[in-house]
Amino acid sequence: MRQLEIHLKKRDSDTVIRAIKAFGPIDSISFPVEQQDRVLIRVLMHDGRSQTLTDALSSALEGCRDWRITTIPIEATLPTPEPMEEDAQQANNRVLREELLDDVTRDATLTFDFLILSALSTVVAAIGLNSDGVAAVIGAMVIAPLLGPILGFSLGAGLGNMNLIRESGKTLAAGLAVALIVAFAISFTLKLDTSSQQLMSRAEVRLDSLALALAAGGAAALSMARGQASALVGVMVAAALLPPGAAFGLFIGSGEWMLASRSGLLLLLNIACLVLSALAVFRLKNIRPRGWVDQQNADRAFYINVGLSILFLVIASVLIVYFDLGHKVDLGN
Repeated sequence: MRQLEIHLKKRDSDTVIRAIKAFGPIDSISFPVEQQDRVLIRVLMHDGRSQTLTDALSSALEGCRDWRITTIPIEATLPTPEPMEEDAQQANNRVLREELLDDVTRDATLTFDFLILSALSTVVAAIGLNSDGVAAVIGAMVIAPLLGPILGFSLGAGLGNMNLIRESGKTLAAGLAVALIVAFAISFTLKLDTSSQQLMSRAEVRLDSLALALAAGGAAALSMARGQASALVGVMVAAALLPPGAAFGLFIGSGEWMLASRSGLLLLLNIACLVLSALAVFRLKNIRPRGWVDQQNADRAFYINVGLSILFLVIASVLIVYFDLGHKVDLGN
């Protein structure tokens, strides 16, 4: 359930009250406030109807001035309200678009803390990869802050929000650049251990790696859309980005150009898979802009990003299969 608080001018309250009654609220109350000629309306709604009511109120108040809608999650209320129909509840069991956008935008913003966490997680990952330390690699993925920009880019493309796409892309590029620079610097202090299974596995580009990244991106987007994001989801996304990025920097610093090219390709493929699967989940959950024009822009951005991602994945998959077959032929001879 959610409580919606609508603060507006008294002359606009009748329109809002009619819209609220049309959506069958659990409860609602209207009362004047200290400011002259203003009113506060509180509405208790099921989660499944909160988004549609918010959109309806936004449309009804579009030509008005000095209004604000605030949403507050409600854990419980007494007496317990009658549940919604099961089909409607399952179809709409998600956070509000505005709540999701606020959470993702905050996590996708480039900050000094983000850069520091990216650098520290890369130090742990690079040392763990080179020493074949599984625990260190997992620990690095726990503190890596890469979930935010990936979901931000995908949600921005799904909503046609160019500002969010640019900010998320800048944040992701900065985080990966820091990871590569830090790993490159560490390569001059560590002797590259090519017997490390953790390190060398990040130079193997296989189709199952793409499936892992697709699953991680889809799970991350689904958990955010349902309002159930956790640190474990961030670990899944970081697993597809941080170790290949750290390995790429280590290989470049050690002059292992063939291994570096493979880890770099794996990194790019994982980014494409994460964005593609997250985009698909946001679209399946029907997370779209409110206005018709914004929806057209969102559709355009969605199809462009999906098309580019699929094209890149097809080309890369063909190259992977081709080189794998060539490698097997060489071994056979």
